[in-house]
Amino acid sequence: MIDLSVDINGVRLKNPVIAASGTYGFGAEYAAFYGPSRLGAICVKGLTLNPKQGNAGLRVFETAGGMMNSVGLQNPGVRHFLDIELPRLRELTDTVIIANVGGSRLDDYAEAARLIDAVPDDMIGIVELNISCPNVKEGGMSFGVKSGVAYEIVRQIRAVCGKTLMVKLSPNAEDIADMARACVEAGADALSLINTFKAMAVDIARRRPVFDSVFAGLSGPAIKPLALRMVYEVCKSVDVPVIGIGGITTAEDALEFIMAGAAAVQVGTANFMNPYAPVEIIEGIGRYLRENGASSVREITGIIQ
Repeated sequence: MIDLSVDINGVRLKNPVIAASGTYGFGAEYAAFYGPSRLGAICVKGLTLNPKQGNAGLRVFETAGGMMNSVGLQNPGVRHFLDIELPRLRELTDTVIIANVGGSRLDDYAEAARLIDAVPDDMIGIVELNISCPNVKEGGMSFGVKSGVAYEIVRQIRAVCGKTLMVKLSPNAEDIADMARACVEAGADALSLINTFKAMAVDIARRRPVFDSVFAGLSGPAIKPLALRMVYEVCKSVDVPVIGIGGITTAEDALEFIMAGAAAVQVGTANFMNPYAPVEIIEGIGRYLRENGASSVREITGIIQ
């Protein structure tokens, strides 16, 4: 038997494949294709304390090797999620649920985390803290750019959140390894990386930026080599589970991240290209292990020195 299970700070995932936040909705959107229980975990759409309408104008734009998005964290708010969406999701699956939390003020982050922390662990197992959000008190600079700012937000969320706390790092950080160490020192139990790259596209017919907000987040296969490098660097810098994200579309992609040190991976943009991508990746990892005489995914985790 091949053991695909992984452990994230005591939270057991049946396999190392997680549906990434913002690409899987609240689970029902993909239930018509396969049972969500096949996944190691589902990271739900990013949540803020209060409902958020998101950005105006075009929100998604295809680019070479990937896509750009400027959704702006549109979501119904934490309370609606806990009251309405989470029970529906729990009817669909018994897999681990990860709540992704964002915000533009530290107080909002803390209150959202406090509300989620009150939910039993068998309903929500992990909180993923999105520190790529704009910090309004710092003139819109992301919480995840400077290590000192990230340390403070993680420290304060740790004080109100007893669940496994996973911090999602931005590739736009000044020093990704230093950022990782600061988050762990502040109390992070695990790290996920990377979030989207800050990018831009121009509509030459209209002679203006494609997005009303000018900049957008770049994801997809184009960023995979950069994400892989950052995951490798972070895995060498901290001693907590790291979840690799960035352009993973095949089992081979996922195996690269695992061999570079990632305990698990998140599949994001690939869900839009191929809704079956996560289950195909799970099957492909199992097939690789069988064909190469390995009995568990842990045998190949971090084998790249």
